[in-house]
Amino acid sequence: MTWTTHPVTLDRFDDFADVINPNRRATHCWCLSHRLRSKDIEELGGDREQAMRALCAREHPPGVVTYLDGVPVGWCNIGPRAEIPRLAGSKLIRPVDDVAVWSIVCVVVRSGHRKQGVTRPLIEGAVAYAASHGAPAVEAHPVNPPGRMDTTMAFVGTRSMFEKAGFRVIGATDAVASKLPRLVMRRDLP
Repeated sequence: MTWTTHPVTLDRFDDFADVINPNRRATHCWCLSHRLRSKDIEELGGDREQAMRALCAREHPPGVVTYLDGVPVGWCNIGPRAEIPRLAGSKLIRPVDDVAVWSIVCVVVRSGHRKQGVTRPLIEGAVAYAASHGAPAVEAHPVNPPGRMDTTMAFVGTRSMFEKAGFRVIGATDAVASKLPRLVMRRDLP
């Protein structure tokens, strides 16, 4: 098994879409909720797919796609916190300090590939991508569920998922996901 992770540039857009929206439904998730408001989507082409394509053309694409033996199997929405406007301006998920962190907003494992160990190489690939762009640290805001979470679509991740990838809890937020409080977890980078 060979794992590789790449930024979701325009030439990898279809791989990204195959993971999160294989039927290309206009009203389905395009992983924009923390990045853009409705008026921003209009300015970038009018629909969610076009807006996401525009983000993929930027200096810091909005995340990474992980491949298993060449097949796209996972998506991680990651970028500098300052470039994720709705997160940067959140009153519920406030910065813990002044470190210019990169933030993981969402993790998706492609249907048919769940429970096969995709999240670890996906998160590792996202962290490596951030490190290659000079990020001093990567933060995530997972929940700590007592049992199974509803993971039918995208989700913020779990504490144990990020602990396995070397993250540590550094605080809590005022936000909730799946009716559970969200943590602040960080992995400092060399």
